[in-house]
Amino acid sequence: MTARVPFLSLALRADEDDVRNAIDRVLASGWFVLGPEVEAFEAEFAAAAGAATAVGVGTGTDAIALTLRALGIGHGDDVITTPLSAAYTALAILMAGARPVFADVDPATLTLDPASVERAIGPRTRAIVPVHLYGQPADMAALADVAARHDLRIVEDCCQAHLATAGGRPVGTFGVAGAFSFYPTKNLGALGDGGAIVTNDREFAARLRRLRNGGQTDRYHHGEAGVNSRLDELQAAVVRARLPRLAAQTARRRELAARYRAGLAGSSVDPVHEKDPGHVYHLFVVRSADRDRLQAHCAAHGVETLIHYPVPIPRQPALAATAPAECPHADRACGEVLSLPIGPHVSDGQLARVVDVVGGFRPAAIR
Repeated sequence: MTARVPFLSLALRADEDDVRNAIDRVLASGWFVLGPEVEAFEAEFAAAAGAATAVGVGTGTDAIALTLRALGIGHGDDVITTPLSAAYTALAILMAGARPVFADVDPATLTLDPASVERAIGPRTRAIVPVHLYGQPADMAALADVAARHDLRIVEDCCQAHLATAGGRPVGTFGVAGAFSFYPTKNLGALGDGGAIVTNDREFAARLRRLRNGGQTDRYHHGEAGVNSRLDELQAAVVRARLPRLAAQTARRRELAARYRAGLAGSSVDPVHEKDPGHVYHLFVVRSADRDRLQAHCAAHGVETLIHYPVPIPRQPALAATAPAECPHADRACGEVLSLPIGPHVSDGQLARVVDVVGGFRPAAIR
């Protein structure tokens, strides 16, 4: 029987000793919230992300919502974002009190299309939240140009894009801030929820630190209505332990992606286009007009796959009140995308097996 190729493995591997030692260090310290591990990680992650400073928060969703709140964006404001992402991007906009407005994606890269963004701008538009989807940077040069011409702020959703660059520049540094997630499946994952905001504006970072901690200016003195969203010491210690391996793991993801592209050339599937070599391949996504049969074919041959994402965000019932514009490229992509296994857990042999299985698929239309 052919061995199964798992889509993902979250078991501790080469970093097991580092992670266990980090946890033991926190347990021995007796300090679990907003302590030395968070402070050290904020400095180390900011350096890795190419930003002046970082602010640890509870989740990547909170990172987006808190950044918008710190910008004064809320009730009565519109924020333009993508229809193709995890719904948490748009939910974060709602958490801030603003309304998500959806612009379509580029049909090749599936990241936010700058021309569609410009058409979506209205009198209440205050900001743009591009998503660096699957680890691929959005077209930040063009989006920054749109934002500058219309006096809009940019808040980057970098939750799938640790160490990614756009035109050689780190993501998260084009706008006022970048939001990162350390959910366990991310390229830099914790053992639970966690997030961070990177920014080059230290005064802005100071406000974010107040907002994440109930708006406190000092203990028991609340200068404004903040929230409770703090990266805890245990999770900070875990991601600190894993951060030194991230560059090598990113290089491995890019190597695997290049092999996928070479191996699947001429097959019936179409890998999502790589526009920028700064792509970090949180996911490796292919497209097929016969996606559901392709996924079943993979499962029958022991290859696990997932769909990111099957439903456009504006078509989710939770977002029904946003009155979204039509996004035909996103609608089509949601019916075609399929994510193949990628990451440090995938061996060369497993990748070759996936290529054989996927490459051997024949869509119903051309059988």
